[in-house]
Amino acid sequence: MFSERLRALRRGQDLTLDQLATALNQQFKPDEDHLNTPAQIGNWERGIRVPSFMEVRKLAEFFDVTMDYLAGKAERDDYDLSRLFLSGKQLTFNHQPLTSEDSYELFQLLDGYMHGKERRHSDQPHSQQESLELDLGNPSQNN
Repeated sequence: MFSERLRALRRGQDLTLDQLATALNQQFKPDEDHLNTPAQIGNWERGIRVPSFMEVRKLAEFFDVTMDYLAGKAERDDYDLSRLFLSGKQLTFNHQPLTSEDSYELFQLLDGYMHGKERRHSDQPHSQQESLELDLGNPSQNN
């Protein structure tokens, strides 16, 4: 599972093995004996070698996923935004950091939207204004 997820993450960001190795080395600045190489990453993707705990941690941080996701224990697509907003973690939007006030206001907006959505989709009868249909395609009927 690890090898398939690593390959999917790398390809999903349109990175070659060489580009990923270079990016990891730039971001984590290992010493000369611990540089990542394209061949090393290729071996991980083919399941020939298993990376160390520290290498998996670096990959998870680089791709912004959990180590559990890389190991196949968790799905990446299941995030509870309310927990994320309330976690106290530094959040960004389009690479711009959000202040705690921004995070709180966005949480309130999403919470209000979701509660409003529940009310909008309930089985309550529509008002006369909501059910009014206008035939704007036929001008003779609009006189």
